[in-house]
Amino acid sequence: MASEHMKVSGVTYKKPEDGYFEKRQLTRAAGLLGLWGLAVAAVISGDFSGWNFGLDVGGFGGLLIAFGILVIMYYGLMFSIGEMAAAMPHTGGAYSFARTAMGPWGGFITGLAETITYVATTAVIVFFSAGYADGITSTLLGVSLPTWVWWIILYVVFIALNATGSHVAFRFAIIVAIISLAIIVIFSLMAAFSGLFSVDKLFNIAPEPGQSAFLPFGIEGILWAIPFAVWFFLGIEELPLAAEEAKDPARDIPKAGLWARTTLIATGLLILFLNTGIVGAEELRVAGEPLLDGFRVMVGDQAAALLGLIALIGLLASLQGIMFAYARNMYSLSRAGYYPRGLSVTNSKNTPFAALVVGGLIGFVALLAIEVLTAVDAEGAGAVAGAIVLNIAVWGAMLAYMMQAVSFLILRRKLPNLKRPYKSPWGVPGAVAAAVIAGISFVGYLINPAFQTAIAGIAVIYVIMLIVFAVYGRHNLVLAPEEEYAVKNTKK
Repeated sequence: MASEHMKVSGVTYKKPEDGYFEKRQLTRAAGLLGLWGLAVAAVISGDFSGWNFGLDVGGFGGLLIAFGILVIMYYGLMFSIGEMAAAMPHTGGAYSFARTAMGPWGGFITGLAETITYVATTAVIVFFSAGYADGITSTLLGVSLPTWVWWIILYVVFIALNATGSHVAFRFAIIVAIISLAIIVIFSLMAAFSGLFSVDKLFNIAPEPGQSAFLPFGIEGILWAIPFAVWFFLGIEELPLAAEEAKDPARDIPKAGLWARTTLIATGLLILFLNTGIVGAEELRVAGEPLLDGFRVMVGDQAAALLGLIALIGLLASLQGIMFAYARNMYSLSRAGYYPRGLSVTNSKNTPFAALVVGGLIGFVALLAIEVLTAVDAEGAGAVAGAIVLNIAVWGAMLAYMMQAVSFLILRRKLPNLKRPYKSPWGVPGAVAAAVIAGISFVGYLINPAFQTAIAGIAVIYVIMLIVFAVYGRHNLVLAPEEEYAVKNTKK
C-alpha cells in the first residue's frame, strides 16, 4: 500500500507489520481426488447420525420430500459457488464472494455465519461420535466414560491431526471417505438381503389426527424436517475454503463439488430408505446411533459393536473435514482483520493452529452449556442437546447459503465481464432457487418453537459480533488477498 492507511467502503485498512503474510502461509497440496475426499468426508457423518431426527418431526414422507427439495437447493448453490470459487480462488470462500459482491459488511455477515455453522457442526459430530464410541466400548470392553471426557479426547486428537499439515489432512480425507463409503455399501447390501426390510416400517409413526401415514405431522412437517435433511449435505460447500491449498482450484473445485454431490445423494437415499426400512421410523426417530441400530437389528449387539467400530470412521471423517473448514474460515477472516489477527498465524506445517484450538474450545464450551441446560429433563436430554446444536449449525448454514446465492446474482449483474474460468450450468435460475429454499428454511428455524431459545441465544451472540465489528473491527482491517481482490474489482 502506498500509505499506512486506506479508507474505502466505510472501512479502514491498516498496513500490517513486516513479515505479516509470511507468518500466515498455506501449502498447495490438494488435487481433484483430495478435494473430493475433503467434501465427502466433511459430510458423510450425516449418513451415520442426525438425519433421523427428521423422522421425529416430519415422518418418512416429510423427510423424503425435504431431501428432494434440498437436492435442488444444493445443485443450484454448488454450481454458483463453483463459478465464484473459480473466479476468486481465495481461502475466504463464502466471505470472499460476499465481500466482493456486497462490501465489507456483506463479507463479515457471511463469514460469521459460516464460522457459526462449522464450529457448531464440529460440536454436533463430536457429540454423536462420543455416543457411538461409548456404545462400542461399553459393549465390547465394559468401559464407559463420561460424555465430556469423550468430547475432550475427540477434540484433542483431531486438532492434533489437522495441525500436522494439509498433505496429511487431504490424504486422511481420501482414505476415510473411501472407507466410509465402503461401510455404507456393506450396510446397504446387508440390509437389502437381510429379509428385514419392510415398506410398512417406513410409515410406522402414528399420524396425528387428520394426517396420513406418509405425512404423519402434515405438510408443516416437511419444513420442520429440512434442518435434519440438510445433514445429508451440510459441509460440501466448504470446498472453496481449500482454494489456497488446491493445486488447480479454478478447475478442480467445481468438478470435485459435482462428484461429491452425486456421491452424497446416492448414499443419503440408501441410508434413508434402508436404515429406516429395517429398523422402523418410530424406532429411529430420536436414536443417537441409527446406523448402529441397523446393524444391531441384523447381527445382534456384539457383532454390531464390531461393525460400529468401523462405522465410527464415518463420523471421524467428518470431524476432520469440518475442523479443516472452521480453521480456514477463521484463518481468512483473521488474516483480513475481522477476527483477532493472531488466529491466522500458521505453525511450522503451514496450518492455522490457533484457529483450530480456539474453534475447538468454543465448540466444547457450547456442548457443555447445552448439556447442562437440557439435563433438567434427564429423559431424552442427550437427543435434545444434539438436535439443538444441529439446528444452530443449520441456521448459520442457511444464512450463509442465502448470502452466497445473492452474491452470485449481484456479481453476475455488477461484474458481467469478470473472468470466470467456470460458469454455472444452472446460472441465475439455480441461484434464485437456492436463495428461495434457503430463505424459507431459515424462516422455518425462526418460527419453530422447539428451537427458538437456542436460535435466540446464537442470534444475540451474532448481533454482539456485528456491534464489535462496527465499533472496532472495521477500522482495523488488513488488505489480505480477499480484500485486495474486492477493492481492485469494485473500484468505480
